[in-house]
Amino acid sequence: MSSASLPDAVDVVVVGAGLAGLRAARTVARAGRSVIVCEVGDGVGGRVRTDVVDGFLVDRGFQILNTSYPALRSEIDLDALDLRRFVPGAAVRDTDGRLHRLADPRRVPSWAPRTAADRLLGAGAKARIAALSLRSLVVPPARQARAPERTTAEELAHWGLGGTPTEAFLRPFLAGVLGDRDLETSSRVFSLFWRSFARGDLTLPSRGIGAVPAQLAARLPAGTVLTDTPVERVAPGLVETPRGRVRAGAVIVATEGTDAAALLPGRLPTPRTFALTTHVHVADEPPTRQALLHLDGAGGPVVNTMVLTAAAPSYSPDHRHLVASTVLGPDPLPESELRRELARLWGTPVGAWDELATVRVPRALPATTPPTPEGLRRPVDLGDGLFVAGDHRDTPSVQGALVSGRRTAQEALRRLGSGVASAS
Repeated sequence: MSSASLPDAVDVVVVGAGLAGLRAARTVARAGRSVIVCEVGDGVGGRVRTDVVDGFLVDRGFQILNTSYPALRSEIDLDALDLRRFVPGAAVRDTDGRLHRLADPRRVPSWAPRTAADRLLGAGAKARIAALSLRSLVVPPARQARAPERTTAEELAHWGLGGTPTEAFLRPFLAGVLGDRDLETSSRVFSLFWRSFARGDLTLPSRGIGAVPAQLAARLPAGTVLTDTPVERVAPGLVETPRGRVRAGAVIVATEGTDAAALLPGRLPTPRTFALTTHVHVADEPPTRQALLHLDGAGGPVVNTMVLTAAAPSYSPDHRHLVASTVLGPDPLPESELRRELARLWGTPVGAWDELATVRVPRALPATTPPTPEGLRRPVDLGDGLFVAGDHRDTPSVQGALVSGRRTAQEALRRLGSGVASAS
């Protein structure tokens, strides 16, 4: 990261230092082309950042890193992240107040008898979920991304998983992951997500989710990322900032979709997005010592809650524990309602918990409702040397952001090589 002066001209300007922008810049730099990244914030990561609050690590919203993402494994040194793993499963509080703990029996064999005997889901529903998981594992991802399309809710019903399986387990789980309580998300997206859950570990870097973009940025040439550099206008061959203007052979706008549409009026539609709000509390005694996602099978406002320090003790500067609880939408729950809901979900008093932070992410995830393009990839070349990258061009995930950054940069490089996109 740098506050150096802007160059007069470069081959490529990337707008935004999120995962897509950093991946795009790295692809350009590897090709031997000059590149700078203009970032409005004081650090890299965009929506994938970690703040330090009173010594605690606080991620920007509900963050889980899935190790099965191919783009993540190819670009990031996962060992260097010192990943901390959650149990591949969930605890669900049902409408009668009972707590059900379920885990993937393939990866947690010791939990298989408990999961098989648990009565939240019937034997038939468990068999259908297993069949759905098997399909997601054996069908190639490219084929899943081109499969006949419906909503996620319709897909679950197609598999005989409507009713109790959806309402008690699948809806609260997927709502937190997709930001979509109504499950209107494309079945193509759902299939790829389900595959990632079946294949990968759910983890967090020991120093917070912000370690992922920090690693990408560290691999760029010194001075590539210019922080505190908002972009005021983008035009063919030109980027204007308060610090000056830069001519470029290609401009890649790699911001969140709404911001990208504002910078590229008339060239890009404004996407629909989902908002998430995460409440973070500090507890002297944790409500559980299991690194397990807790869900509300009764349909309450808190879609998930978890003790982050059960998986990653390094999130705390001392012996205390960090509890993160997520609701859908841009607005936090009133504190009295939130504590009432958390007491019900955890089955223990929470009045002594200290409120640490409320993290609002008003545009956390782009909506990917039908119809979507086959392959789930939207165009990135807007003509005139202008390009767009981000998870709104692929799938709403770390995988989608990284893939989008790479393919957008590759397209820009092809244009530069052909002489179509040139600085003016």
